[in-house]
Amino acid sequence: MSRRLIPALPPLLVLLHALLLGACAPERGSLASASRPLWAMAQSDIAIDPAFRTGTLPNGLRFIIRKGTNPAGTALVRMDIAAGSLDERDDERGYAHFVEHMAFNGSTRVPEGEMVRLLERAGLAFGADTNAQTSFQHTLYTLDLPRNDPALFDMALMLMRETASELAFAPAAVARERGVVLAEMRDRNSWAYRAAVNEMGFANPRARYVSRVPIGTAAALERASAERLRAFWQRTYVPARTTVIVIGDLDPDLAEAAIRRHFADWQARPAAPQPDAGPVRFADMGRTSVYVDPALSERITAFRHAPWQDERDGVARRRENLLRQIGYDIVNRRLQRLARQGDPPFRSAGLGTSDVFRAGRTTSLVVDTIDGGWRRGLAAAVAEYRRALSEGFTAAEVAEQVANVHAAHRNGAAAAATRSNASLVGAALALVRDDIVPATPESSLQRLEAFIPAITPEAVLAALRRELVPLDDPLLRFAGRRTPDGGSLALRRAWQAAMAAPLTAAPVRTAEAFAYTDFGAPGRVVSDTREPVYGIRTLRFANGVRLNLKQTTLERDRVVVSLHIDGGDMLDTRARPLATDMMLAFGAGGLGRHSQDDLQSILAGRTVGFNLSSAAETFAASAQTTPADLALQLQLMAAFITDPGYRREGETLYRQYVNNMFARKDATPGSALGAALGGILSDNDPRFTLQTVEAYRALSFAGLKEAIADRLAHGAIELGVVGDVPEDQMIALVARTFGALPAREAEFQPYPDQRTRPFTLDRTPRVVRHSGPADQALLRLTWTTRDDGDPREVLGLILLERVMRIELTDTLREQLGKAYSPSADSSASAVWRGYGTFTVSASVALPDLATTRAAIRTTVEALRREPVSDDVFQRARQPVLEAVENGLKTNYGWLGLVARAQTRAYQIERQQHAAERIRQLGAADIMALARRYLDPDAAVEVAAIATDAPAPTRR
Repeated sequence: MSRRLIPALPPLLVLLHALLLGACAPERGSLASASRPLWAMAQSDIAIDPAFRTGTLPNGLRFIIRKGTNPAGTALVRMDIAAGSLDERDDERGYAHFVEHMAFNGSTRVPEGEMVRLLERAGLAFGADTNAQTSFQHTLYTLDLPRNDPALFDMALMLMRETASELAFAPAAVARERGVVLAEMRDRNSWAYRAAVNEMGFANPRARYVSRVPIGTAAALERASAERLRAFWQRTYVPARTTVIVIGDLDPDLAEAAIRRHFADWQARPAAPQPDAGPVRFADMGRTSVYVDPALSERITAFRHAPWQDERDGVARRRENLLRQIGYDIVNRRLQRLARQGDPPFRSAGLGTSDVFRAGRTTSLVVDTIDGGWRRGLAAAVAEYRRALSEGFTAAEVAEQVANVHAAHRNGAAAAATRSNASLVGAALALVRDDIVPATPESSLQRLEAFIPAITPEAVLAALRRELVPLDDPLLRFAGRRTPDGGSLALRRAWQAAMAAPLTAAPVRTAEAFAYTDFGAPGRVVSDTREPVYGIRTLRFANGVRLNLKQTTLERDRVVVSLHIDGGDMLDTRARPLATDMMLAFGAGGLGRHSQDDLQSILAGRTVGFNLSSAAETFAASAQTTPADLALQLQLMAAFITDPGYRREGETLYRQYVNNMFARKDATPGSALGAALGGILSDNDPRFTLQTVEAYRALSFAGLKEAIADRLAHGAIELGVVGDVPEDQMIALVARTFGALPAREAEFQPYPDQRTRPFTLDRTPRVVRHSGPADQALLRLTWTTRDDGDPREVLGLILLERVMRIELTDTLREQLGKAYSPSADSSASAVWRGYGTFTVSASVALPDLATTRAAIRTTVEALRREPVSDDVFQRARQPVLEAVENGLKTNYGWLGLVARAQTRAYQIERQQHAAERIRQLGAADIMALARRYLDPDAAVEVAAIATDAPAPTRR
């Protein structure tokens, strides 16, 4: 990690979404239910998209097939088993997930360990293209095929069938994989995970799902034998619980025939109903809980439960869902507006209702505050909740949300012909799991437009009231770094006071028009050429602005835009290493004439976005828009560089991130190591070293403006535009915005004094301390390599990285069972002269640190001693080749070349010859690179261990 702070969605929010919201979608609670049809279309008045082909084999297996050509020449294969951790008995907790692991460890036709190797030889990378996941109700197996090769597709279905009915469960393989599963359990034991599990237990203490977290329990996993795992698998993996999904550039007739050929002879067995996830106690109220962890930012949650509403998919249900969702969105928009004030009452807040499987529904009000701010935050959030239910909504608020919904539907219909394969898989899974009929985007738009006149403030409020569970004497849960003053009683009294406080009238907001539409006379093009290899058009305006274009039809009605402005991290010096750090909050500072919050309302219904960040040598931004909104997108980008607002609310947001980041930076091995590594590797060069919290708190927008204003006003600019717009239209729109700006510098500055990045000469092993569980350790080895000046050698290092991953996975995961996901990475800098790194890392149990270090050293020495086998080399190389071949099948893939086609023109030649260069490399070349760069004694070793753990010993 460098000295830069990187804001992200708080990890607790991410995990709660995965465990609670994702798992609480309205999925089928009982496979044997006679009240629901096999396919949702049978009882819906919404017609299925005819491009989706659905069917059922005589044994009960279902399938969904759809032609998809984005990306062209590829396919996605999924096998969804309607069995998960809810199906486990008390002594089987963790078995559904354990069985998922065993799918990769031998079957009737595939020896142990050979499945991944087969797929790697065919170009599928383990993890990226070959994976599986287990949830409360489902286990999903995924294969992303890089080619629509019939033989590869046939192999994919063969492997899915092996998983469904032919797994071996060899005792020795079970014993080895147990270590991997326990390692995954250890790695997942984070502060965020523990908080999420605690919240589930408080919300529904008697519910089955609370004791069926998919990772299971160590005791049950330790007792898991081959026989017991096989019994669970045979009981739950049955045809009637299985759906095969095939989306991609394949003939649907041939795909169906292949599915029938592989699965028709799978013998049907009874499909027992999945156990209910509940019970959920609808009368549960008045309880209060306090949960403390030093890594947690402050949050208070209020919720109440009610029965699940059994609503079948259809026009009426979708209209009702839309009305209520608009209601929640308006409330949350009001809460967001409060959070964006200069002195906000809370960091964020949200109101929503979600299904608890099919056992109930829960309405929650969640309030995230700064430490000690819970009382003020709760009062403000409760006031908005009460105001919405008592006073309702304004026509303007409804119109803003309708505009956003309408735009999303219009965009979906316009791009229907090139929907991504991934989105089509999502639609198929929604049909299987949630009984949501995948309609055509065009028909969805038609239904929406017919309904819009009925979307009134009164209708929205009525729908919201029909679903929302009133938060009367709710369950209250506080989570934070310290117990609130007054404890549970103070929390309850604060809630009661907030509910009884008098309400003031909501402020009246007036509509504004976007103020940045005229940047002067359109610019004149002084240079216009077309690059011959890929047809990228490169232009220069009289003011110095560069423009690179590529018109495509890969994604209908979609355009991606990139912006690069000279400067970025090059402005961060040893004397002033944090000069650009507040770029993290630049967008939150709004514009001179519009705040960020104002912009959200002004731009409602438009597909635009912008947030400028500081990259290694430029200020960079990218956005996806539509042809209709490309002009506005360019105006918005130009507005931010000509009249940034630097408003107080952006500073507030930045300081909230700083405080939270430093409060939890040592909470896990990964975060602790990441915080320390930049300084270790650079010998504490301040440009790459995390500074003190006081240094970040002292930053201001005034300082940021001083640092970057000259670059925004005068720095060289390069724009890239890729997508479904005629070139002449792209040029005209840029001419009226960026081309109309005052003259810019002609070239990006060289910054010669800033192009050096030190790599330490100190090879003393380092120890970093974390405050997480005592058994967690993380080992990282880093070697210095080279910059990206030699394309052949850079590709060779990428292949060495892939070889290293394969060898470490075989050793640390499959043979020793010590690590869940060992990794390797090669990074050759295009910015720092001579700088590059090669890293190996493994998360292991503390007692296994020495064994892991020795195993990594043995692996490195073997790679230096002799070439790897032809098979290992093929498994490493083929996924890289496939990635190169598929690299220009999406707009964003093209943008990688187009964005800097003038100032980094060498990337075009590299793309053109990448596959050829990769094929010219051999195992001996990889050995030579290992000998050149990976001296086992030259690595910088850093181990992250718990605060109270003894220093690691070396052998």
